[in-house]
This record gives sequence, structure tokens and C-alpha cells, in this order.
Amino acid sequence: MHKIKKIVIELYNNELISKSVKVLLLRVLGVLLFFSTTLFITNFIDPITVGKYDFTRSTLIILGGLSVIGMNQSIIYYSGYLVSNNAFNHLKQLYIKMIIIIFCISLILGFLYLLINDDFINSFFEKQVSNLILKSVVTIFFYGLTMLNIDVFRAINKIYISELFRNVFRFVFFFLAVIGVYYTNNSNWLVDVFLLNFLLLAIVSTVILLLYFNKIRLTENSFNFSYKTIIKRSWPMAISTIALVLMQSVDVILLGKFTNFETVAYYSAAIKLTTIISLVLTSVNAVFAPKIAELYSNKDFLNLNLSLKKATRLIFILTIPGIVLLAVFSTVFLSFFGEGYMQAKNALIILLLGQTVNALCGSVGVYMNMTGKQNILQIILISSFLLNLILNWLFIPLYGMIGAASATSISMVLWNITGTIYLFKTDKIKTFLN
Repeated sequence: MHKIKKIVIELYNNELISKSVKVLLLRVLGVLLFFSTTLFITNFIDPITVGKYDFTRSTLIILGGLSVIGMNQSIIYYSGYLVSNNAFNHLKQLYIKMIIIIFCISLILGFLYLLINDDFINSFFEKQVSNLILKSVVTIFFYGLTMLNIDVFRAINKIYISELFRNVFRFVFFFLAVIGVYYTNNSNWLVDVFLLNFLLLAIVSTVILLLYFNKIRLTENSFNFSYKTIIKRSWPMAISTIALVLMQSVDVILLGKFTNFETVAYYSAAIKLTTIISLVLTSVNAVFAPKIAELYSNKDFLNLNLSLKKATRLIFILTIPGIVLLAVFSTVFLSFFGEGYMQAKNALIILLLGQTVNALCGSVGVYMNMTGKQNILQIILISSFLLNLILNWLFIPLYGMIGAASATSISMVLWNITGTIYLFKTDKIKTFLN
């Protein structure tokens, strides 16, 4: 007991930990807004429309991840690199080039979609989904730009603004729109207002960033990153991110194929509850990622190990109580979404088991991305995704939501443990709880 108290006091007095807690509080606010929106949607809008919204949301996350190609991760690496070389003001050039890359990729994805016949898409999913996918494709650029901007705020050390966009503005605007469509008897516009939300976020966040960058004067152009350099650095991170996103989304997509939109809605409620746990991990990583890149660039391995140790302990202290609470009172929490949503109880518990291992392994992915090990992470995540895809394809027709949750949790446990063992053997780094 005394040892735990000592650890808590040590974490509280650390500057990075203090910042992590503040970020976490902003994310908690975001979770409250997110769940307020979700509970309103599930209680007042029919499950079929909710299922279409969740299907579209998963589709956009996958396509949007393709458009960003990992640049929202590499911008953090570049910021740490530029800081260590006293050339932080060159980040503006990098940012503008990244916007151009996102725009070009969005156009390519849009063109590729036009080459696919709508009947083929609808027949593959055995339901009318081509219109939902088309709307997602149209929104790709705005989603990608929003995700990039959020992490650029982190890169320029405006982390609180970053979290406001990620967790507050992102849900406030959507919540207000949802209330509007409901009370005007236009609930069928749910998907549309969800997608339009990213148009608004992209415009507002880009204006704020450009105003900030216009105040910075460039020195001599000694760090001129080419498009090829940016893509070469970002692409391995993109593949890793996309593989991870696919592992978190393919279950919803395949549930849409093998079951119905009501099942998609019920299962998605369980996924949303597990985001409370992943919230802690992403909050801590949001603060520690730039520091990891900087310490590794400066070869300060002593402080790097200490930072990782503190991060993992903080993750453990903040996640385990939440996991236990959600597991014990799973039926109660699911009942808030509506009576039918309690069918996802077993799926929720299985997903929580996967999140437990995820939390105990610590900042595996972030460490590998920030220290030049993107290619290894890429192999691990692609292998795990392929396993995830196979298991989902086999399990969902047999077990429905439980099959989807099992496939997702197995793949999550696999990649976290594999990455943890690899880092310990190669770098003698302990990202796991110790």
C-alpha cells in the first residue's frame, strides 16, 4: 500500500504527468459529450438509422486514415526532430505540403470509387450501402484535414487546443445538429449531419492554424522536406495506423454484411463503452509522444526509460478501475442506450479483456513510431489485421456480436504482446507495467 502511495505521489509531481491528467480531463469532457450524443441517438432514433450511422462512421475512419497516410503521426516525429535541431519554425512548410498530399489522395480515392459499380457494392453487403459509402468518400478530405490539424496543434505544443477540437468541438457541433434533425422530424439526416460536422471542423481548425503559422518568420531554408521524404517517413506509420483502424472497424463493417443494421447499432454501443478505457491510453500518449521522439533523438535513454515507466504506471492506475466497473455493471451501462442494446453484454466483456492487455502493455505503438521502428510495427499490425479479418469472417456468421468481439480482442492482444516482447529484446525498453 505504501509503495502504491509513493508511486501516485511521484506521478502527481511530474510535469508531463500533470499535463497528461489535464488532457485526460478534457477527454473525459469529450467522452461525456460523445455519450450524451450517442444516448440521445440510440434512445430517440430507430436502430436501423443508428446502424447506418455506425456503418458510415467506420467506413469514414478507414478511408480517412488512407488519406492522411500517417502524417498525423509523423508530424509529431518531425516536431521533435526540428526542436532538437533548433529549427522548429520550418514546421509551417511541412504542414502545407501535407495538406496538398491529403487533397491529392482524396481525389484518387474518389476516382477509384467511381470505377466501382453500385450494384456490386450493394450485392457484396447484401443491402443498400453504396449511397452511404459515396457520402463517406465525398467527406474524406475534410476528415483527413481535421485529423491532421488536431495533431499539428499537438506538434506546436498547443495540446489543449488540440484536445478541444478532438474531444469538445467535434462532439458539440454534432450534438446540436442531432437535436436539430430530431426535433424537425428529419432523423434520416443523421448520417449527413455527422459528415458535415467534419467540413465545419476542417475549416475552423485550418483557419486557426494558418493564423498561428503566419506569425512565424522562417529562417534560412536548411530543412526543406520534399513530398517524397514526407511520404517515405509517413507511409510506414500510415500502414500501421490503417491496420490498427481496420482492426477496430472491420468487425462493424462485416457485421453489416453478415447481420443487419440493428445488430451493428447494438455492437457499436459496446465498442463506444470501451473507448472510455482507450481514452486514458491515448491521453497519456498525446502528451508523451513528442517527448519520446525528442529524448530518442538526443539519445537520452535513461530519461526515455523513466518517461515510459511513468506513462505505463499512470495508464494502469487510471484504466483498471474503469475496466472493472464496466465489466461488473455492463448490463446497467448498456441499458442506458436502450432495451435492445443489452444484447451486447457478452461482447462488451470480451472487448474489455482485450483493452486490459492493451493498457498493461503501455505505449508500444507510439514508442515504435517515434523511434524509427515504423516498419517493424507495420509488419506486426498487418499480421494482426489479417488474423482479425479471418477470425471476423469465420466467427461473425456463427456467433454474431460475440464472434466480432472475440476476433477484435484476440488480434489486439496479439499485436500488443508481440510489440512489447520485441522492444524488450531489441532496445531493453520496458513499455509494459513494471
